[in-house]
Amino acid sequence: MAETPVSESSSESKPMERDYLHETLRSWIHSGRPLIESQLDESNVGYQARGFLDAGMAPRPSFNDGSNPDPLEVIMSNDRRSALRSLRTPVSTYDRQIRYVVFEFEQLLDSSSIDAKGWIDIAQVIHRNYQLFDAFVVLHGTDSLAYTCSALSFMLQNLGKPVILTGSQAPIFELQNDATDNLLGSLVVAGHFMIPEVCLFFHHKLFRGNRTTKSSSSEFEAFSSPNHPPLATISSMKTHVNWSLIYRPTHLNRFNVQTNLETSHVACLRIFPGILPEMVDGVLRLDGLRGLILETFGAGNAPGGADSQMMKVIADGVKRGIVIVNITQCMSGTVSPLYASATALGSVGVVLGHDMTSEAALTKLSYLLARQDLSIEDVRWQMSISIRGELSEQSKVVFKHPKDNLSPKLASLTRLAYAISTGDLEAVQEVTRAESDWLLHEADYSGNTPMHLAATGPNVEILRDFLTQGGSVHLRNRAGRTPLFLAASAGMTDQVALLRQSGAHLHSSELGRAWLQSSKNVKVWDAAGLSGIRDKKGDQAEGEKTLDDSGLSKGVKILVSGPEGGKSN
Repeated sequence: MAETPVSESSSESKPMERDYLHETLRSWIHSGRPLIESQLDESNVGYQARGFLDAGMAPRPSFNDGSNPDPLEVIMSNDRRSALRSLRTPVSTYDRQIRYVVFEFEQLLDSSSIDAKGWIDIAQVIHRNYQLFDAFVVLHGTDSLAYTCSALSFMLQNLGKPVILTGSQAPIFELQNDATDNLLGSLVVAGHFMIPEVCLFFHHKLFRGNRTTKSSSSEFEAFSSPNHPPLATISSMKTHVNWSLIYRPTHLNRFNVQTNLETSHVACLRIFPGILPEMVDGVLRLDGLRGLILETFGAGNAPGGADSQMMKVIADGVKRGIVIVNITQCMSGTVSPLYASATALGSVGVVLGHDMTSEAALTKLSYLLARQDLSIEDVRWQMSISIRGELSEQSKVVFKHPKDNLSPKLASLTRLAYAISTGDLEAVQEVTRAESDWLLHEADYSGNTPMHLAATGPNVEILRDFLTQGGSVHLRNRAGRTPLFLAASAGMTDQVALLRQSGAHLHSSELGRAWLQSSKNVKVWDAAGLSGIRDKKGDQAEGEKTLDDSGLSKGVKILVSGPEGGKSN
């Protein structure tokens, strides 16, 4: 749902320029049980969640500026598209607007009933509409919200756009509710900042989704992230994003979705005082069990010593090929190898889960066990390392003196731009590795980031280096241009191929100009993705609609979904 931001700053988070927000920000809100989008029915005993755009958002000035924009196309299924009514928010603090539509699934499902099929449904909706929208917002019941956040974080591979899940403790139609703030906050964050993660927004805070857990059944501040600080916080004055914490994909692969999980073959067992070895053995001998999350005391302690019956039962399970992961029952903290019990478990093949939540550990193990390309040893190894920022890897503490005479960020950007223009990879790496702040999404006076400059630079290896550092292929400059568009315009065949390999695609606001320029170099524009839509009638006209006379894009589009259907909430 969020428009890709142009720059990141440690002192103040800066969203993308308004010029390239027009007709660009598109957000998907997928809702589960009737929380945010519900209203009392005539008998006042239940909730109806149909027509949420008209009943829940259109009447509220915070969600509707009254401009009545044109409908937006949504891919409903593999063989069906539909144009849905869109709305536009008023101008934000950052002097820009967000345009969105609501898609509603056919059936409602309480979030406590969600399973792997529901997660797959959500992931497929995002995958089908990935190139149509700049970000996605998922409305979901709070009971299993942390599980869904964790599951999607692993299923959505090489994610390059924001996916924000939210919900509420009280429905939006009640006098006192948190739904309005949670929904509007999700739209604002996704509409202004490029945070390519699966996130959870609740009570003015944006969390990494796979770090969250539900900590209250009644308080508005219902979710917490005990072992990881928020990625962003919203105040009355601004949104502050901690850019140094953002997890970014570093593989040169396109966005894709894994649509199978092994949740039915994974269990979670909480150790308690007096638990019998026979009880643990009974769980480990469940038919079809492939993985077990073992919630232990403190820093990873379990009853008995290294030669106890409990340890023998666990060791036998490991020998039978069951992946057992040790995580702590504590709200915060980590499993540590410093304690004898944790070391004993590790010695028989139990994986240390570090500071993962139960939700993250369970869904991660389900995800890894479903991958046909991984052996059991591969699964064990990947459970012990971070693959989506879900755990804090322990490392040696290194002490060093701070650098003297730190160069201003602008000076670093200038040196970096010069090195890119000359194709000097060594100089580029010297600047990016030495600078304490992350520079790849910082913008110059024209809104160009180092990613834009590298896309048209003489050395494709510089672009490759930026991509492996997590540079976003979806950022747009002040004119609304992506790195892919600039590379194609400059006829940079190698850069176009590398960007496409990494998941880049032309933005909808660029299509009109792309068609006009394609006649000069059909081959490079086809490589940029224009060939895939060449036979579709009206694409050129539709692309040109998003441009004003100066060729600048002016707005933002968001796709909002109503109650989830089937088992998708």
